[in-house]
Amino acid sequence: MEAGKVAAEARLGDSELGVRELAGKYLTFSLGSEEYGVGILKVREIIGVMEITAVPHTPHYIKGVINLRGRVIPVMDLRLKFGMPGKEYDERTCVIVVEVQGRSGPVQVGMVVDSVSEVANITAGEIEPPPALGSSRETENILGMAKLKGSVKILLDVDRVVGDGLLQHFQEM
Repeated sequence: MEAGKVAAEARLGDSELGVRELAGKYLTFSLGSEEYGVGILKVREIIGVMEITAVPHTPHYIKGVINLRGRVIPVMDLRLKFGMPGKEYDERTCVIVVEVQGRSGPVQVGMVVDSVSEVANITAGEIEPPPALGSSRETENILGMAKLKGSVKILLDVDRVVGDGLLQHFQEM
């Protein structure tokens, strides 16, 4: 089932079906004091921060592009995308390379995160639908909330985080 459809079902109150569909393996990572997770099937690799070439006329959260084994990959800073203050990159800063569906096929995008934690197997019983925090626009990037080891991890819809606008911008280059 398509991730966006699953997220919509979870938001629309068909929470049991949506949560059951969300169960699986997630790569967990941190941004500040918050913990997040992305579906492991979307992750292509994890790399250290490398030289990023700035690209003019891109949104503020786009750091630029990297050359990864001959492929040019756009890189976004998730802290900036989520409205958090920027942070100096350090030895724990990583780029998670994910693959999302673009208009003309799969596209790889790098997401800068503070640190990668682990791959967690999250069961349906550990996932709840996203809370109602005002408009659905504010939670559209969230698939669900996972309760693991006494903490909450925010499960992200990578396709929505990356967004069609960003993909279209880089596919037209």
